[in-house]
Amino acid sequence: MDTAHPMLSGFGNEFASEAVPGALPQGRNSPQRPALGLYAEQFSATPFTVPRRDSRRTWMYRLRPSANHPPYRKLSGIQPLAGANPNRLRWNPMALPDAPTDFAAGLVTMAANATGATAEGVSIHLYAANRSMERIFWNADGEMLIVPQQGRLRLATELGVLDVAPGAIAVIPRGLRFRVELRDKTAGGYVCENHGGVFRLPDLGPIGANGLANPRDFLSPVAWFEERDDPTEVVQKFCGELWGTTLDHSPLDVVAWHGNCAPYTYDLDRFNTIGSISFDHPDPSIFTVLTAPTDTPGRANCDFVIFPPRWMVAEETFRPPWFHRNIMNECMGLIRGVYDGKADGFLPGGLSLHGLMSAHGPDLATTERAMAANLAPHKIDGTLAFMFETSQVLLPSRFAMEGGLLQTGYDAVWSGLGKKFTR
Repeated sequence: MDTAHPMLSGFGNEFASEAVPGALPQGRNSPQRPALGLYAEQFSATPFTVPRRDSRRTWMYRLRPSANHPPYRKLSGIQPLAGANPNRLRWNPMALPDAPTDFAAGLVTMAANATGATAEGVSIHLYAANRSMERIFWNADGEMLIVPQQGRLRLATELGVLDVAPGAIAVIPRGLRFRVELRDKTAGGYVCENHGGVFRLPDLGPIGANGLANPRDFLSPVAWFEERDDPTEVVQKFCGELWGTTLDHSPLDVVAWHGNCAPYTYDLDRFNTIGSISFDHPDPSIFTVLTAPTDTPGRANCDFVIFPPRWMVAEETFRPPWFHRNIMNECMGLIRGVYDGKADGFLPGGLSLHGLMSAHGPDLATTERAMAANLAPHKIDGTLAFMFETSQVLLPSRFAMEGGLLQTGYDAVWSGLGKKFTR
């Protein structure tokens, strides 16, 4: 299970990979009789007629076509939302399960602004698991950005195998079949389900050609397949509900593939942080790893932003995140350490939600420490926080509000910020 798998480097590249020599056709995507008795199948995560630079599609050459399956039966319904809530909210980490629970069963919705029925919005989940999946999962509602917080994962997908650990992320395209295997006894973390346009690297603008996340550091798998003719349960997520069927074989049977719609992983330690070396500090958009844009320039369906270890050197500057109100909706998580905007209460594995135009910023202890600090260069270290930021209002789920994780009295972290005005 710990065997290393070779990887392909680059974001959105047109890759070609075959697990058996001669499996990939030459010159044709869908030959009359593909080599080795395989079936050709196109996998598209974007509409056919989008501009070529935005197109994401892959040709698969597999043992059986995906169309070969019985009807799906409904397994469970939508986890209900609690309705709009303008308050600032924060949650404790979710406990690991006692009963045997795989990744699919351990997904719990915390907030959402869509179900996947339309091509916009996001859903945000926590996951907690103590066993590897034996079944296969796929998501018709959106691509899945997986952020492990504890426990290493191995993602066995139709296009190959990805290993991802805390401090890294993985993205699974909408509709791709995969299985989550635990490489440690337990695992927990976060999932952002992107129902809108696919994630891509942000434009760099005045930064130039280099900085932030570099394309070559994104890794996709090489072709790998299972030739297994055993009953296999397959679960799909469709419009917020789970449906299941049973095949007489493993659907992870793609022998070769070529295209640019593939799962990928990225080590967040490779992020090239940009910051100020004079005064003030940039907007948090400077920490964007991935963005899923909308048709309105600069207005993201979802931005994935990180706050990694970095040097702070700005002169005469309040260095923590400043107090602000924002047209975006910010859902934050913490992978390790202490977030530099909060002194306590925001725990690894926890979550916070600051909605549209809600006033927020550093707590009392952080503010007072920052105002009194000797502004010598110092390094923020031993921490890794992140944010799912979306232009649409996030509604907390009923579980988020009633499931025992919600921290009461969160507003009190700002209550001591009294008037300091002097004439």
